[in-house]
Amino acid sequence: MTKETELLSKYIPEKAVNQIMKWVMDEKIHLKITNKRKTKLGDYRPPIRYPNHRITINHNLNKYSFLITLVHEIAHLFVWKQHKNNVAPHGKEWKTEYKKLMEKIISKDVFPDDLLPTLQKSIINSKASSNGEIELSRILKSYDEQTLGVNLEDITEGEIFRTENGATFKKGKKRRTRYLCTNIETNKLFLFHPLAHVEKI
Repeated sequence: MTKETELLSKYIPEKAVNQIMKWVMDEKIHLKITNKRKTKLGDYRPPIRYPNHRITINHNLNKYSFLITLVHEIAHLFVWKQHKNNVAPHGKEWKTEYKKLMEKIISKDVFPDDLLPTLQKSIINSKASSNGEIELSRILKSYDEQTLGVNLEDITEGEIFRTENGATFKKGKKRRTRYLCTNIETNKLFLFHPLAHVEKI
């Protein structure tokens, strides 16, 4: 086992390591594992300012979220090779490429039984982020390390909660896929993902 393979096996399911390493080596990907970022789980940068394709993934993701995010970004790489920046970031070209790549690793050897059917369904018409698919996101979050707090969807409308940055809100009604909540200090309205991790007050 190479140093790179050993490192990767700490972040993704063991049965997916060989396929991921093949893509990394074949495409000469510079893969960087980063600190947690609030705005994104990972990203891809084409070889314009640098000689290699560059992909970054947040270190704090559970192994299934890490793998799905990594394949998501590798799909961007293959789309860029074919189309450069001439297509939508998550348009039909990306969806086709992502589905093709996921089909190479999606199996019972890699993903658990409760995740596999939802994941198989999701790749038929994938969203820009797994967070955009509530059921998939809910199952993936169940594999996160347990922390204090609850998902916003699990508290009652009208209850007060605190976010990670210390702001306090009152939970409001659900609007389509997100909850409209009121900041207690400013009275401004904000939309929250149902699986936002919050502290109930």
